[in-house]
Amino acid sequence: MSDTDNDFLSLLGDDAKEIEPLNSDKRHQLGHKKDDQKSIQHKQQRAISFGDSGEATDPLADTEIPMLKPLDLLAFQRPGVQHGVYKNLRLGKYNIDATLDLHRMTVEEARRRLYRFVQDCLDNDVRTALVTHGKGELREKPALLKSCVAHWLPQIDEVLAFHTAQKHHGSYGATYVLLKKSEKKKQQNREKIKNAPRG
Repeated sequence: MSDTDNDFLSLLGDDAKEIEPLNSDKRHQLGHKKDDQKSIQHKQQRAISFGDSGEATDPLADTEIPMLKPLDLLAFQRPGVQHGVYKNLRLGKYNIDATLDLHRMTVEEARRRLYRFVQDCLDNDVRTALVTHGKGELREKPALLKSCVAHWLPQIDEVLAFHTAQKHHGSYGATYVLLKKSEKKKQQNREKIKNAPRG
């Protein structure tokens, strides 16, 4: 027994006589195992639940966010996204079907709103969206929301690509987002091809 254990027992006085040591064979060793990718994905899927408000909670990782600078370029492209498609997104050539403004939101509010926005876009067959986050140049933590957006968007599987917007859409303070086609849209395209006249 260590000196600390003896000091503790002397404080207890007569009550210490009733304390029984644990059997060593009943102890369990707790290991620290790093989560593998499948486990992380499972936890994220499990995290999508509906609260009292009926809104889905977001599964975006609440991990340390790498901080960017206000004038850093945001650029992300999943494997399989065609070069021409990504170039058109980067140049702002696609119609913007939905916008989200995160200005003056806390990080927590922004995270919830961004996730809900992407889900709403998917539900409404939106392919290209614009997220305005600002540059945060004069803030205590410059580019905080911009850094968060860059960190969160790749975690959403339905986000195919994103890029800093062109000047007329907000430049370094906004980001174009390209989303997957919904199953409904894919089915409509298959029907068009199937019913197209053959010549």
